[in-house]
Amino acid sequence: MRRELSPPRNNWQARVESRGFAFHTLDGKPYWDETACYVFSRAEIDALEKATDALHAMCLTVVQRVIDEKLYGLFLIPPAFEAFVEMSWNDDERSLYGRFDFAYDGTGPPKLLEYNADTPTGLLEAAVIQWDWLQDTDPAGDQFNSIDERLVETAWPALLEQQEGPITFVGLTEQLEDLTTLEYLRDTAVRAGATTALLDIAAVGWDARRNTFTDANRRPLERVFKLYPWEWLLKDEFGKNLIPATTRWIEPPWKMVLSSKSILPLLWEMFPESPYLLAASFTPLPGDHVRKPVHAREGANIQAVRDGQVIAETAGPYDDRAAVYQQLAPLNAFDGRYPVVGSWVVHGWACGLGVREDDTIITQNTSRFVPHKMG
Repeated sequence: MRRELSPPRNNWQARVESRGFAFHTLDGKPYWDETACYVFSRAEIDALEKATDALHAMCLTVVQRVIDEKLYGLFLIPPAFEAFVEMSWNDDERSLYGRFDFAYDGTGPPKLLEYNADTPTGLLEAAVIQWDWLQDTDPAGDQFNSIDERLVETAWPALLEQQEGPITFVGLTEQLEDLTTLEYLRDTAVRAGATTALLDIAAVGWDARRNTFTDANRRPLERVFKLYPWEWLLKDEFGKNLIPATTRWIEPPWKMVLSSKSILPLLWEMFPESPYLLAASFTPLPGDHVRKPVHAREGANIQAVRDGQVIAETAGPYDDRAAVYQQLAPLNAFDGRYPVVGSWVVHGWACGLGVREDDTIITQNTSRFVPHKMG
């Protein structure tokens, strides 16, 4: 694994915008950064793929344990929603996608930082934008990236087989990153044969007579893909209606277990010999560690401690939340940048990478997305 400088394509902004990627620059600074790329060997890609598939299986085992032992309190899941989670798990409601974030530099096994299991973004960049970059800059090159194919050819067909009917894509549509992710996923669903619609979360209504959520025209929402965290839904005013509703959800309710950082201590407890895990606990760890809120987004309210001193810390709205503690990962810098490797899971299988890098050891929403290739 290495970081190589790469001259940006002429008029690259127009190229990425033509593919629906409009937030390539944030506050005048590049979010999409093709002045460099990360190069992985085949063996390194195999190692990341193996780690991803192994961790996915471990995470499913964690869900089963949480359900069997009623450990919902560790995940801040209210008692009223326990049966809601269990029903979706027992009905084998299928998951679409997720992203494991790794500390990895090619010199040892990938180490899990967290699992973005419910509402991961960065998908268009990983699936489409970096693939187009590779085709323009190295047409004979290769990249670990079959995300788009797996969505269209495998994941959506499996979901359509499980339940017929239209799929409404719901989220905070005024936020450009969320809207872009919704529109990309909606496009893949259409290519797989689904009938779709797009709706802002604020326009979702409730019909108590029919026990269903509705669109702005009071039409029932049979199935919803939500780019909106489960923990937010539970706290919203209409959260109480989730239980009696006939509406079905993507991601399914059982994913609220995996979308919590509480999985990190349980994974460590259940699989302490795994080479892919860092020590984690619900209580402060001795030695170098990171404190992470159980529920947080985009690198907010994280504190890293080395030799008893805080070496990095981020602000945010989650500082009053329950937290977990994880051993400080061995993040190594490349040209002064710290990369985090995001490994995508679609329909249960590893199928692509996205690399985010920052000048600090904490990856945030403004951290740069840098393309990768194999070499």
